[in-house]
Amino acid sequence: MAQTLVEIDETIASGRDKKRFYLKDKRTLKFESVFGLVEMKRNYYLDRETGKHVYLLDQYLAFDGTKGMSPVVQDLAIELAVTGVSYRQASKAIEKLLGYSVISHEGIRQQLLNTEVVPEKALPLEKDVLFVEVDGLYTKSQEKKKKGRELKIASVHQGWEMNGKRAKLKAKRHFIHEGNAPFWEAFEQYLMDTYAYDPTHHHLVINGDGARWITACRDYFQHNATFVIDRFHVARDVQRIFRDHKRYRSIRKKLARYDWEGFMVELNSAVGTLENEKKEEWLETLITQLSQYPEALGDYRETLESIGIDTAGFRPMGSAEGTMSVFARRLKNGRSWSQKGLDKFVDIMVALKDNFEIKTLQGILEQTPALIQEKRKSPPPKHFVEKLKDSA
Repeated sequence: MAQTLVEIDETIASGRDKKRFYLKDKRTLKFESVFGLVEMKRNYYLDRETGKHVYLLDQYLAFDGTKGMSPVVQDLAIELAVTGVSYRQASKAIEKLLGYSVISHEGIRQQLLNTEVVPEKALPLEKDVLFVEVDGLYTKSQEKKKKGRELKIASVHQGWEMNGKRAKLKAKRHFIHEGNAPFWEAFEQYLMDTYAYDPTHHHLVINGDGARWITACRDYFQHNATFVIDRFHVARDVQRIFRDHKRYRSIRKKLARYDWEGFMVELNSAVGTLENEKKEEWLETLITQLSQYPEALGDYRETLESIGIDTAGFRPMGSAEGTMSVFARRLKNGRSWSQKGLDKFVDIMVALKDNFEIKTLQGILEQTPALIQEKRKSPPPKHFVEKLKDSA
């Protein structure tokens, strides 16, 4: 491969504009490719028009040789690291795919740290309602004696569209809270930047658990938002408390039917009927929490209809837990993070999910079929492997 590049470089040298490009000397190029480390000497020129020094071979290949990485290898490495299990596993996956050790896990991490997400223009809103799923994810810190950090994450979409019997979220985006501003203040600014959101006109449906920073949305947005308590968390608490209780089935039915008044009556009636003090304490805590916003157990669509909003095509909320499991699978499992590394990683993870443009050391990252194939746990298509090998 190195010999092929040398031949290309010499062809470029013989055909160049010699009045413009003065050949100064040859300099060593080293970079990681799908064939491992490639080392060669290439021509180094002075561009008399600009006064700058250039490598015409690099320009011809659209490759920045100073960065030491083949563009396709770099893009695949970043994608596998973010959508897979770990940096180390991404390195091993590329080695297994190509049959040769190409890049270390630390090399992948450094590539990712040098990326930049390109912001998109604000999306138009098709309706007057935006749907928001919010949850938190605790991550460990690499620094000793420093507490971990809770990532506050919101996924936003514009409703549902049917694909056969399956419902797909429309124009879904993800928000990761960074900085010192309160969560909902920062989120509102994000909505205005991302969706052409008008806080005086549009209505939010916000689904989340009972964490204080989440329920603070009621005070922040007031009548411009409807808070929905996440039913997954409530159902989980009900099961933990009442699994073997005679009222269990009745309580579950009330919850499933959005009968929040009947549900609260059932909970209060069950006080003192549980088999141990621990469950009595759990029940008391649940009642205290839900008593602050019992209407959040109801059907949000009825609330919207009462204020004149058409809810045709609206479906139940509750994808927050699914969203968090995607982030948790990659960010938790015993891993610890530096603040810089975590911030950059989640930025790129969100950019890949939301199909944003990502600037890398080599240019613009091109997403590959590897992202889909990794989820299916099947080998990547033959043409993709060939593309990798041809790109070295």
